[in-house]
Amino acid sequence: MTEQLTTEPTEYPDDAEPADTAVTELRTERLLLRQWRPEDREPFAALNDDPLVMEHFPGHLDRAASDAMADRIETAIARNGWGLWAAEVLDTGEFIGFVGLAVPRFEEHFTPCVEIGWRLGSSAWGRGYAPEGARASLAHAFGPLGLDEVVAMTIPANDRSQSVMRKIGMTRDESADFDHPLIAEGDPTRRHVLYRITRQEWAVLRPR
Repeated sequence: MTEQLTTEPTEYPDDAEPADTAVTELRTERLLLRQWRPEDREPFAALNDDPLVMEHFPGHLDRAASDAMADRIETAIARNGWGLWAAEVLDTGEFIGFVGLAVPRFEEHFTPCVEIGWRLGSSAWGRGYAPEGARASLAHAFGPLGLDEVVAMTIPANDRSQSVMRKIGMTRDESADFDHPLIAEGDPTRRHVLYRITRQEWAVLRPR
């Protein structure tokens, strides 16, 4: 189990009112992917300050930055009906991080696009939660959302995250490696690899 998603989803103005959109919740065998709640902020902040979780990121997030990120994610879900859902373990009600879909807030040769990402607390690693939630997210992307392709990205050293990408049927596009425009030059996390999966590829791989 691992974490992924180097940056954040598309940001909305602070004064933007959520659209009147029904928020989708996804259920898997063990997870509920849902809208964020106030009580998620504290464990999310702990997750964002965990050296294991943040190993492949430019830096840790303090409580204020973590709360601001959660607020932006919650707003995006309220506006779109989908996004980086809070991941809750059904048996225990424990918040373990997020899994879901986001629109990158930068321009690159593969944008505009929708990215799949996850960031889970280290105590939840090794249980298959990331691929389980990610498969449900892909089913939503290629089903109700009608997308033609979903991408994922991480740094080359993040073997755990790339393993999850391969488990859910994604393939690395080696010609698409790029320097992340939101990460400073010289930062060791700036270089990224790109994975892709199309609707047709998902149709072959999805459970029947």
